[in-house]
Amino acid sequence: MAPCAQMGSGRLSRGLLLLWALLGTGLCHTGTEVEGFGQDARTSPPVAVFNWTAQLVEETYTNITQKCWEFFVDLMKNVTVSELCEWKVISRPYSFLQTCLETWADHLHYGYPNALAERYIFQSHHRYFHNCTLEHQVYFDPPEDVLLAMIIAPICLIPFLVTLVIWRSKDGKAQP
Repeated sequence: MAPCAQMGSGRLSRGLLLLWALLGTGLCHTGTEVEGFGQDARTSPPVAVFNWTAQLVEETYTNITQKCWEFFVDLMKNVTVSELCEWKVISRPYSFLQTCLETWADHLHYGYPNALAERYIFQSHHRYFHNCTLEHQVYFDPPEDVLLAMIIAPICLIPFLVTLVIWRSKDGKAQP
């Protein structure tokens, strides 16, 4: 097995170390088999066990979501003011932000939607999309009493008209 190479000065930032642990990628070659393991079906390679407290998970998620937000802001720098309300232009950065927040919450078993993710979504709307209005008029259903009257009126009118036609046709005179 090849020995691990020392990375830089040996001081990895806490966030980078956590990100490395979360992604499950090793800094060394992982394709080789560890001697002494795999020979016996009762043993398995050692697995790093992390004691994730709620505070650590929340701190990690807070740091990661800040990076998601910074990348979203960087992507939005390429969008002009006139394009801010065009979904074709903003769908990629907006979808990235949502996916990033949701994916990391899932990886950390933090729960989604959550207050922090909602804060970033609301912040994006407040900062970039607050002047967007709908170009087309949106139609709403009428109030229930008006809707009920519109449904019942034709239903009640039909028997009246049928009765009127039958009554007028019983006269017996030929119509010209």
